[in-house]
Amino acid sequence: MKTSGATAWKSAAERVAAFVSRESLQPSVVDWADARPRAERWGVALSGGADSVGLLLLLWAHWPERRGRLTALHFNHRLRGAESEADARFCGRLCAALGVPLVCGRWKARRRTAGEAQARQARFEFFRREMAARRIRVLWLGHQQDDIAESMLMRLARGSGGQGLAAPRALHAFPPARTGGRGSFHVRPLLGLKKREIARALREAGATWREDSSNAKGVHFRNRLRLEVIPRWVRAAGRDALAGAALSRELLDEDNAAIEAWVDFLHPIGEDGSLSVSRLSGRPRAIVRRSLHRWLLAQTQAGELSRQGFEALLLAVERGVPVRHSLGRHGFAVIRSGRLRFETLRKCRTPH
Repeated sequence: MKTSGATAWKSAAERVAAFVSRESLQPSVVDWADARPRAERWGVALSGGADSVGLLLLLWAHWPERRGRLTALHFNHRLRGAESEADARFCGRLCAALGVPLVCGRWKARRRTAGEAQARQARFEFFRREMAARRIRVLWLGHQQDDIAESMLMRLARGSGGQGLAAPRALHAFPPARTGGRGSFHVRPLLGLKKREIARALREAGATWREDSSNAKGVHFRNRLRLEVIPRWVRAAGRDALAGAALSRELLDEDNAAIEAWVDFLHPIGEDGSLSVSRLSGRPRAIVRRSLHRWLLAQTQAGELSRQGFEALLLAVERGVPVRHSLGRHGFAVIRSGRLRFETLRKCRTPH
């Protein structure tokens, strides 16, 4: 049976919810969602694929009291021609059947050579823009266990630390914007489920979804991992490697939270925006690294810092020695009198 029409889709949603109970979802997400204000608006990232369709159906069925506050967000990258247009039409029919408003965005010009990072950036810029315009604070995303393994292997390849390897997180809070926003959240309730489990629940419920034909091609790094590496890795492990990666992600997230709490306790960044080098003296390198990373993120005039440059500045902070390190064409990182400050070129040229 294929879904068509409001009655069929609503029935399919109830059947999917029977296969994937609330207890099957991330417990922390379920508890968090149940405690949210009833008037809060929720956004759902909807590509038309199995994961996002399953997510929308589960939200509609498991949180019926929220249906009037749901909005689906679909971004058309226009990378697959007619196939991309058909994805958008499918999402429109699904949302109309469930009575969920759909907001569609699209690249104005086709970008057939766009890379993964560029496509992801465009999609999330669309999400941020529409969430702000519609006062949506919570964005629900359909990442699952397969995505954890893929993301972890991608980040390992580029040398990410624990903070990067702990993504994607079940709950990710974003601080208020500098313009005075209230902050937002990315929520992923499907991280305990495998992609095949979600697809099976949809099939059993008679629900349809869209398949992205580019996923069957090894053009992008993520697709090569999905098609070539992960199946061999799972077979070589002789155990549930996807669940193992998901557990490692949770443990890394716990370690990351501990480091964040330690940095919060030390409060190394002062009201003037400078970093107390003396306060970090003798602390574990992970604490110093995270503190320096926070300080750099707050420097709006600083340029891009290479990994080699970051490590050199980190060493100077650890040693607490006076230094002047270039941070792009606008200024320098300067350690003086036990504090690290950003000084503009004009200030740096002023005699002391």
